[in-house]
Amino acid sequence: MPEQLWFTSILNRVLGGPVNAILQALPPAFHPANPQAPITNGTAMEILVVGIILLVFLLVRSRLSVDKPGGLQHLFEMLDEFVTKQRHHSERFTPYLLSLFLLILLANMIGLIPGFESPTSDYAMPLGLAVLTFIYYNVHGIRAQGPIGYLKHFMGPVWWLAWLLFPIEIFSHSARLLSLTVRLRANIFAGDKVTGAFFNLIPLGVPVIFLMLHVAVAILQAYVFTLLATIYLQGAVAEPEH
Repeated sequence: MPEQLWFTSILNRVLGGPVNAILQALPPAFHPANPQAPITNGTAMEILVVGIILLVFLLVRSRLSVDKPGGLQHLFEMLDEFVTKQRHHSERFTPYLLSLFLLILLANMIGLIPGFESPTSDYAMPLGLAVLTFIYYNVHGIRAQGPIGYLKHFMGPVWWLAWLLFPIEIFSHSARLLSLTVRLRANIFAGDKVTGAFFNLIPLGVPVIFLMLHVAVAILQAYVFTLLATIYLQGAVAEPEH
């Protein structure tokens, strides 16, 4: 079993008992591999990332000012504008998309700090975000078009080809879960391993190049995931072609 990070160890000492009791009450598939330490490193890092983001959001909210906006407010306003302008008419989805971008970005970057690891380098968090995004855009599609109208997205513009296009579209949409999950997880996992290997072999000089490359990959993967979520949302709420 992987060695516990210091933050994971703290969480298990404080919350391990109640968490284990809850998991043991669920079906066997949910039982922890180690009942003494039911909180894994990945879960602990997810909790830490979410906690940091919530604290930053509360800090920004407490310092909002129209007359004298601070540097942090300017930064978030630029991020908000950047996410909103990725696609036309996506303003109503900006809160979700911006939160998604910041969550993935911080989760990707936190592994660069000694004593931590990126929760996105494991399958659990990328899969969870992919499932959440999948549900989110489909729900908005159904709300915008109605159940029957939304089904028309899967049938194509030519009614006599619906029998062929419908299963293809269903498979294509389902494959988005795998695509979002594997792309994010594989890139961050590979980046963590390469950067860690070079820092162990050559402590100075060359590893800095790979460190900067990993930072670039972390930013790029957060952007790609958010951009794809935006595209899926716009496709879901768009009027079907006739």
